[in-house]
Amino acid sequence: MSTHLLTLLETLPGSYSGPTRPEDGPYGLVGSGEGTLAAHLAQTLVASSLTRSGTQFVLSSPDAAALATDYADLASVAGAQVRRVATGGTPEEIDTLVPGGPLATYHFAQFVAHATGHSEDAQAADALIADLAARCAPHVTENNPARDLAWSLWGRTPLLLAAPDADALPHAWQQLLARTGKTLSVPLIGDPLPLVTGAFEAQHEKGDAKVAVILGDADDTLLLAREVLESRIDEIIHVPYPGGAVGYPAQLALWYFGAWVAAYLAERYGATAADQPVLGRAQGVMSGEDREQARLAAPRDDLRRTNVVKDWADDQDLDDVELDDDEDDRDEE
Repeated sequence: MSTHLLTLLETLPGSYSGPTRPEDGPYGLVGSGEGTLAAHLAQTLVASSLTRSGTQFVLSSPDAAALATDYADLASVAGAQVRRVATGGTPEEIDTLVPGGPLATYHFAQFVAHATGHSEDAQAADALIADLAARCAPHVTENNPARDLAWSLWGRTPLLLAAPDADALPHAWQQLLARTGKTLSVPLIGDPLPLVTGAFEAQHEKGDAKVAVILGDADDTLLLAREVLESRIDEIIHVPYPGGAVGYPAQLALWYFGAWVAAYLAERYGATAADQPVLGRAQGVMSGEDREQARLAAPRDDLRRTNVVKDWADDQDLDDVELDDDEDDRDEE
């Protein structure tokens, strides 16, 4: 397990060291690359994506620099001043530099909170995550909520749900569980009722080894969805906001708690919590490096069942349908 990531998690509360002066409003906020999740979480502070006046915040990383430049140019032409916050890139494209990696979300989000005049919310978020750090740190061997939840998720497929005003949380936890916990989870986005009432009916065993994780406050729809799921999957776990918090501090704190859970889940699986090397290579390709040198592919058996071209051909003469070389080779075999 990566002790470096655990150390970063323990020291994260209060570690934001960027500017704290508010910018001129109104505000617009967009994110790309590693800034996407922070922009989603900070929608509780900035509702508008783009603005024609005031200040446009663009959160990004080098692998999504081209998209960030497009956003910045659009806002500038519209008449807004642009503030670009990034984890790397050329100096002329960055107004504020923040640390990269899986915890970049914290630094991006806290920048937005301070820059939009919500410093009190930023401080409240730091207080919440400081309390979580004290309860979730590795030396806490009993009643550690993050380690306990990781145990409940181990060997299962998490289904992630949240109320509409907290739809950033399933996005956040899916990213954390995949990037850090090396685990696939499924966010149930939109109206959950058609999903939970139909998803397990054709093959009832598909509900086995599934656990629903309700993030934040549960509204009436989620309570009803929970009642349906109780007879269809293994377990339902509600992860409420810490300390009864609301708004931006609550959502950033629940993101932080998810980071601890993901780290301990990697530990349960005997995997490293650090980024996979292929992620860095893929980000390098997106940043403009040579794809041929990246070596993104890994050996894997071809388990495809369906030749879609043939199935869609219907009454066509299959001789008239062009197949990939690989498909021709398999047919010959």
